[in-house]
Amino acid sequence: MPQTVLLAEDDRAIRNALERALTLEGYRVTAVADGVEALAQAHRTPPDALVLDVMMPGIDGLQVCRVLRAEGDRTPILMLTALVETADRIAGLDAGADDYVVKPFDVEEVFARLRALLRRTANGAVDAPERVPPPARHLEAAGLRMDPQARRAWRGQRELELTRTEFELLELLVRNEGIVLDHSTIYDRIWGYDFGPGSKNLAVYVGYLRRKLDEPGAPQLIHTVRGVGYVLRED
Repeated sequence: MPQTVLLAEDDRAIRNALERALTLEGYRVTAVADGVEALAQAHRTPPDALVLDVMMPGIDGLQVCRVLRAEGDRTPILMLTALVETADRIAGLDAGADDYVVKPFDVEEVFARLRALLRRTANGAVDAPERVPPPARHLEAAGLRMDPQARRAWRGQRELELTRTEFELLELLVRNEGIVLDHSTIYDRIWGYDFGPGSKNLAVYVGYLRRKLDEPGAPQLIHTVRGVGYVLRED
């Protein structure tokens, strides 16, 4: 059976063109014009993947994403956005989106990213924590303690307030304590796609994590290996 895609885009020309292109590519597409319709359709007939425009009237794509993730829905979500600032892209990823395409886009890029997301689903790995063997109740490394099931983390006795992506990045580093992880590996494990050498997403998240982890007089835990990537170790 063809894979199903729920497309939410308020621009009629873009919606019609993308619906036609996805249909010709072999997907069964349901196209709606706003976030309210998207949520109703997702609840009525869950799709294999969602393609959501960020900027829609009423309930926008980010809100749709947050609602579905809060309900425990792990369906892959690809965001369409005209916003190109790093903070805007991070907001989408933090809302629970798996990937994004910046407008104006090449439809072949949409196809490629959808295929990547659906492959991850087929392999039983919708998000980063499910890409690894089932975790022990607690992970410990370099003075850090994590409870993946409860999604809580501590440095010493201090509990850390982490976003979804920050938690997954820290978990990946903790599981690989002392091992230098290159940029492409981290991008693949956390976002499922390598955004390329010009992307600042990873550096921004590492900066966020360092500010939340670091303590006066305590050793830094996340180290940059210039030209390669990052490693967690307690020096």
